[in-house]
Amino acid sequence: MALITNTDLPADLQAAWEEIDGYARNYGLDYFPIIYQVLDYNTLYEVAALGGFPTRYPHWRYGMEYDQLIKGHVYGLSIIYEMVINTNPVYAYLLEGNTSIDQKTVMAHVSGHADFFKHNMWFAPTNRKMLDAMANHAARVQRYIDRYGYERVEDFIDTCLSLDNLIDYHAPYINRPEAQTLVSITEEERMMPSQVEGLPVEQPYMRDYINPPEFLESQRQRMVEEQQRLRMFPENPQKDILSFLMNYAPLDRWQHSVLEIIRDEAYYFAPQAMTKIINEGWASYWHSRIMTEKAADTSEIVDFADHHAGIVAAHPGRLNPYRLGLMLLRDIEERWNKGRFGKDWEECDDLREKQAWDKKLGLGRQKLFEVRRFHNDVTFLDEFLTPEFCVEQKLFTFKYNSDTELYEIVSRNFPEIKAKLLGNLTNFGQPFISVQDANYNNRGELYLLHRHEGVDLKVSYARDTLRNIWKIWSRPVHLETIFDEKRRLLTYDGSDWGERKLD
Repeated sequence: MALITNTDLPADLQAAWEEIDGYARNYGLDYFPIIYQVLDYNTLYEVAALGGFPTRYPHWRYGMEYDQLIKGHVYGLSIIYEMVINTNPVYAYLLEGNTSIDQKTVMAHVSGHADFFKHNMWFAPTNRKMLDAMANHAARVQRYIDRYGYERVEDFIDTCLSLDNLIDYHAPYINRPEAQTLVSITEEERMMPSQVEGLPVEQPYMRDYINPPEFLESQRQRMVEEQQRLRMFPENPQKDILSFLMNYAPLDRWQHSVLEIIRDEAYYFAPQAMTKIINEGWASYWHSRIMTEKAADTSEIVDFADHHAGIVAAHPGRLNPYRLGLMLLRDIEERWNKGRFGKDWEECDDLREKQAWDKKLGLGRQKLFEVRRFHNDVTFLDEFLTPEFCVEQKLFTFKYNSDTELYEIVSRNFPEIKAKLLGNLTNFGQPFISVQDANYNNRGELYLLHRHEGVDLKVSYARDTLRNIWKIWSRPVHLETIFDEKRRLLTYDGSDWGERKLD
């Protein structure tokens, strides 16, 4: 594990940071204190492999991540210029040996990220002391390794990590009373009467008058329906599958603790994935403003422009979040400065009038800070992406043609472009799966439901998911989904796979 002890910047970098910090705060950026650390490339890539934290629990995937990152550096395929983590104080890393202009650009970029972390609502519930929490997680896992053996603990971590996307990403922001199952199924069954007795009767001859047969039958039917309801456990679908497994799977105490660690870290990293485009756009917007308007002198401006162009360049075949976020923020600033929004703008059909439209409102900067506060990637694109922007940025959808063995443009139509972007971003492009019944067949089997959004599950992924959930649940696991527009039920019982039609 990486261990970082030096937090002192060289004098030249400290002076550069004090200058950039002053510019950033004058622009209105506000953030927790930022601690910079200058690392050699080996240490920097080791920390990057650990998700930006100097200490994590031991696991083989971190070594794999490091190997991939360091190869990219050695062969010139990728270089890490900046890395910053959402904590209080904020920790940011600089690569030793970078040029002065690169270090200043990174510092300006980091100030944007730090402002976004502090003020964006999607980061509000996150643990700002996660540096300490990660170290505690590492110590706990190491104790389990010492007690139960490395292979056993690592195998269980593998299982949990394969399921770390089965959480309710919006749970920290929404109170879901239906997600709470307060009484276990065994306690509910114990509370139910075993038979219908009717109303109390003091005199035997009055029994048939007070409790006529039709009344007793209706009571029996109600009891049957209630017992049937109780067999459906939980009462409402549960989106946070990891939480449900923590509460009801037959886990040893150390296994419960490991699953809790994986879930906590998944929720910590979720806002970063939810805001990748707008967060990188915000940081890129401010590093370009700070450097071009304030921090870069005449001898540095060409080098800065060259490096900035590389950061926000369009890449064939894939989306650059830095570019999309920056360009859309600039588009919003221009629209609100010129008043290109609202009813009058939307109802204007004159192209020439729209091209010349400028009410000189000057509301762009104010609007940007509002956008930074309230939006994630999905809401950001859903609200502010426009047909004009897509045309200007030459956006289109594409797919692979197996006949020509080439990727081909499918559409430049705005609704299709927007739908494709939002589809890839909603739930991070991952399937929606929830717990429907944890007592399926009245035998404690787990029944999951895939909410089909037009894309079939990959069978190999679905089977791996069922197998790993079975390892935790220890009883058969079922998954209802749709293949070729037909409902299907996939099953894994610990040894065999099953599939049957539901339609």
